[in-house]
Amino acid sequence: MDPNQQSFFRRFLTYQKERFPFLAHGVMISAFTFSAVSYSRICRGQEGFIPIGDFLIGVFATITLFFLVRIFDEFKDKEDDAKYRKYLPVPRGLISLKELRNVGWIVGLLQIAVIAIFQLDMLYLYGIVLGYLLLMGVEFFVPEWLKKRQILYITSHMVIIPLIDIYASGLDWLLGGDSPHWGIAWFFAVSYMNGLVLEFGRKIRTPETEEEGVVSYTKMYGTKGGVIIWLILMFVTLVLAIGATNYAHYGWLAFIILGACYCFCALPGILFLKNPTKKGSKYIEYASAGWTALMYLSLGGIPMLTALLS
Repeated sequence: MDPNQQSFFRRFLTYQKERFPFLAHGVMISAFTFSAVSYSRICRGQEGFIPIGDFLIGVFATITLFFLVRIFDEFKDKEDDAKYRKYLPVPRGLISLKELRNVGWIVGLLQIAVIAIFQLDMLYLYGIVLGYLLLMGVEFFVPEWLKKRQILYITSHMVIIPLIDIYASGLDWLLGGDSPHWGIAWFFAVSYMNGLVLEFGRKIRTPETEEEGVVSYTKMYGTKGGVIIWLILMFVTLVLAIGATNYAHYGWLAFIILGACYCFCALPGILFLKNPTKKGSKYIEYASAGWTALMYLSLGGIPMLTALLS
């Protein structure tokens, strides 16, 4: 049977597997949310963790917010996808933009209903994230101008990550009736830079694997240039992460751990500079994801788990 003729449920399962695998993304985003809440509590000197019900609602909100980002991207990229990436689910006819729009409406209404019923105070933080997402959806009303400026395009869109981070941390400080700790700003900066590391890491290519009409940073800056920028972005994230540890009072052990993480995750990039291969570019993508997970867990997740288990 033609996959495009299957039921919506089966087609949607295939779509999410290719474009937003809920299981893999869910684990990463749950860790992201847990770490944001944990770091906020550690900075504020609070013992224990937030109520599990509040956390689960927060995980639902953050996962579905990132899923809405994915849906919005389908609309923003529809022309380029139809022209250059016909193998993707929407241009090949697996799922339509109308169907994704309906899914987006359902997800958005569910988010508002759940937050309004169970965490009304969080609704204004949610509104800030959604408002920025809507601006992204119309490319800040300057789509053609922005499209010609890739770095400005990606840096403006990456703001959505620390905004979702603000929402996640609010599960602690806002629901706890407090103001955000200053150290949270450093955590938000790490989140922003992690987004750039992921963005550059997944768009490092060898010359023979470059695609017409598809943005890659090796195409923009050269095979070596793109990787060097990726390494620099990781290093800047490292510096910001070290700054964030100061507010959580982690001490010198944290510096050593973060430095070791950088050396380990930077290795695929160094090897790629010496011998650029398709497999090597995938290792850089994996290292980007690993680096992001390690940063979040090191700053909030692991210290909180250690405290809860001790």
